[in-house]
Amino acid sequence: MVSVMDDEVPQKAGPRKARQPRQATAERRAEILRAAANTFGSKGYLSGSLTEVAEQVGITHAGVLHHFGSKEQLLVEVLEYRDKEDVRDLEGQHIPGGLELFHHLVRTARANVDRRGIVQGYTVLTGESVTENHPARTWVTDRFRVLRGEIRTALLAVGNGQVSEELADCAASSIIGVMDGLQVQWLLDEDVDLPVATQFAIEAILTATLAGAQRPHPLS
Repeated sequence: MVSVMDDEVPQKAGPRKARQPRQATAERRAEILRAAANTFGSKGYLSGSLTEVAEQVGITHAGVLHHFGSKEQLLVEVLEYRDKEDVRDLEGQHIPGGLELFHHLVRTARANVDRRGIVQGYTVLTGESVTENHPARTWVTDRFRVLRGEIRTALLAVGNGQVSEELADCAASSIIGVMDGLQVQWLLDEDVDLPVATQFAIEAILTATLAGAQRPHPLS
């Protein structure tokens, strides 16, 4: 028989110390999210089970569902958790604008080196989201759309009227593609220097974007 933790069902026996339910619930949800990121990251969304997630935090499968309702909702909140971690220490807890946005992207790559499980989870889940009817598909699609828009706006601001909207759109998609692709390479081979390669790629794209029509075209 599997025991049930005290945050899953009310206990009637004996008095207990006063608690702060909201704080306790928030802490438990954060524990579950970290465990789910590790499980989904190493095994993927379809293969990673809620039982495995539950075992990592000492509760039951039903306990996970108590906090998140469904496996699909847990998946979405794992992805949201990753994004919140990226901006947790920023003013307003929001991605910055202008040139500072690109510094933030490089800092994010540096931080990712120390949170492999989260990077695995993001990489696996975004890859799986291209399959039909995947529960994360809408979230991933919306995330890329918003991020492209933020990078595009930053590029136009840095370009100060010298960068076309078409070029800014192309550069924004390129930066996201390079960052995600480098993460895959790094997960497979840690000899890939994720922060250095990320900074090099972003600087190269920025340089070409700011040069506009005057940029070299070695492949033409």
